[in-house]
Amino acid sequence: MTAATTKALLAEYYAAFNALDIERFLGLLTDDVVHDINQGGREIGRDAFRSFLARMDRSYSEQIVEISISVNDDGSRAAAEFIVLGTYKATDEGLPEATGQKYRLPAGAFFEIKGGKVARISNYYNLQDWLRQVGAA
Repeated sequence: MTAATTKALLAEYYAAFNALDIERFLGLLTDDVVHDINQGGREIGRDAFRSFLARMDRSYSEQIVEISISVNDDGSRAAAEFIVLGTYKATDEGLPEATGQKYRLPAGAFFEIKGGKVARISNYYNLQDWLRQVGAA
């Protein structure tokens, strides 16, 4: 991989996410992708990621905008900074009641790339900011 091909891969990753094209999105991941969930656990594998996306889709409607992608020289690692525009549409377990609250949340992600695919994604955002925006803090 080169820095340019990794940047293109991640642009496609976010485009597929925003288009709700789950099969295209999952096709950009390695079979054993590692997913570090913000303030949560670690899940491994494409099937686990598919289940995560299904859980998220039940409670949230999100679009990723204002994306800035940085890549190291050999394309093996990258970071993205972006804004999540979302609607909290159904109550997620352990979180406040959803009533269709809108949110605009700065976030970031770190990536490891192997064989032209995303091998690790670690997402980060400020949970207290999100709670404040949905009226819980």
